[in-house]
Amino acid sequence: MSIAPQRLLGFAFASADLLLELSPDGRITLAMGASEALSGNAETELTGRAWRDFVDVRDRPLMQALLDGLADGRRGGPVVVSLATENGRERAASLSAFCLPANHGAISCVMSRATPKTTHELHDKTAFEAVTSALFETAKATGVELELALVEMGGLEGLRKKLSPEAFKAIEQRLSGALRAQSHGGAAAADLGQDRYALVRQQGESPDNLTKRILKLLNLSPSDGVAPVAAAIAMKSDAQPGQVMRAIRFSLDSFIKDGMDSAQPATLDEAVARSVRRTLTDVGVLGEAVTAKNFKLVYQPVVNLKDKNSLHHHEVLVRFGDNASPFPMIRMAEELDLIEPLDLAVVEQTIDRLAGDPNLRLAANISGRTITSSDFIAAVKSMLAAKPAAVGRLMFELTESAAIEDMALADRHLQALRDEGCMVCLDDFGAGAASLAYLQQLSLDIVKIDGRYIREIQHGGRESTFIRHLVYMCGELGVKTLAEMVETPQAEEAVRKAGVDYAQGWLYGAPTDIPLKPTATGGANVRPALRRVGEVESWG
Repeated sequence: MSIAPQRLLGFAFASADLLLELSPDGRITLAMGASEALSGNAETELTGRAWRDFVDVRDRPLMQALLDGLADGRRGGPVVVSLATENGRERAASLSAFCLPANHGAISCVMSRATPKTTHELHDKTAFEAVTSALFETAKATGVELELALVEMGGLEGLRKKLSPEAFKAIEQRLSGALRAQSHGGAAAADLGQDRYALVRQQGESPDNLTKRILKLLNLSPSDGVAPVAAAIAMKSDAQPGQVMRAIRFSLDSFIKDGMDSAQPATLDEAVARSVRRTLTDVGVLGEAVTAKNFKLVYQPVVNLKDKNSLHHHEVLVRFGDNASPFPMIRMAEELDLIEPLDLAVVEQTIDRLAGDPNLRLAANISGRTITSSDFIAAVKSMLAAKPAAVGRLMFELTESAAIEDMALADRHLQALRDEGCMVCLDDFGAGAASLAYLQQLSLDIVKIDGRYIREIQHGGRESTFIRHLVYMCGELGVKTLAEMVETPQAEEAVRKAGVDYAQGWLYGAPTDIPLKPTATGGANVRPALRRVGEVESWG
């Protein structure tokens, strides 16, 4: 078969607006179809260019992984990629690639117009849960067979310690591209932390083959010591959407907690059954914990960067049982309408602590669901009236684990708390439900910047630009900023240069059972610059 028919075959294997043929060195050797309508460039303008110049820089790792994973006769995709444009207009295409045998290593890519993406990175857990739930409904309606794949990158932490930050960041970018390229549509993969990842993909390939492909795309040798393992959960179930969502969350939470040490369910139906049994158990445990206040509070210091790292206040964190992360329990409390009683119990103990120590300032967390409750506001007012010694030293951190449905009502309640002398902080700005709309519509005193931006700020780039602009915007609105997860002097220096007002993290102190004493100066996790609480004259 001559080359021309081969090209026609490449164009015909899927319905598309544009066919590109890529040479082994990554150049576009042929462009055929509605090129200008799709990309803004004529066919003749594309020929001879490198494909990297055609694809948005944010999606180049995804595209590279897709191409590198191809073999003769193998199709990759479809994935949605954003296209590089000169006028700033967002353009995106759904792209599939095919390596045709006997075509001298050339790769045929077919592209059709697609809706621009909202993210070009791995999702966090919360966003991934929503994506997975939506894909489950789509698969159920269309008959597409999908699975939830869980990947644990064993040995990655050891490699992180051996390589320079720049070298390891390059590996992380390749890993992100590889996972996204294997996921459904190129946009259904997540970083769950602790070198554990998840993605939704089409069924048909064993988990072992998935991990082999990931290793190949990372270009690592056996001496690097990275040994990924994977498991897959078939996404088929006749359960109700709410049960499916809880089953997905249950599977992810179990994987985050135990990794591959826990036996993964083979199907979503099995995960549903497990989650129901687990929920029935946890409801009783959580209900008893809230009623009997069977939890403990720990305290993490927050420092004032504008005042020589003086101690500003402590954040109050709740812990259940074995000091494990409270997030799964708090999420479950939100789903089972137990979050308001839990928030009230925590606030009550926080106020008791404030009343007993005039030097303390404490910030208690409240859920986005709780803040819309008039009963909660009335209860806080009553508790403060009963213990006036605590007035003026209580702060609330509005968490965004549950989205706020009635913003106007939430703002009225926040203003009522501020009228009682309480400051209000928006937690985890830049992640999950928190958005510019929250900053625009809610009466706030402080915005806490999500830790994922802080971890990367010392390296410069987009995170640093984002924080500088956020600090400037908040300054114009009269709102202070707080950086969480400040763990190194370099990160502290970066957020200080960006103009951030307050900081929190292991650099200043881990959560402890007892708040820092006013004279605390030293210790492994306490900065010597911390001063007496009593020396700070006001919240600001």
